[in-house]
Amino acid sequence: MNNIIRALRAERGWSQAHLADLLDVSRQTVNAIETGRYDPSLPLAFSIAKMFSQPIESIFTPDPESP
Repeated sequence: MNNIIRALRAERGWSQAHLADLLDVSRQTVNAIETGRYDPSLPLAFSIAKMFSQPIESIFTPDPESP
């Protein structure tokens, strides 16, 4: 799964730690999501979308190599 979280976070001047605090997850979780090593749960994905006032499908897109 691809995402634009890093870009959205940078636009707001937020650190990974700040976003993690807002989402009540670890900084490592934010890093893993941003780098595509971890796909968030559906509730967490909705929380991220709400945090950035974006529709979920504008933040997360399927990986083209996935079936």
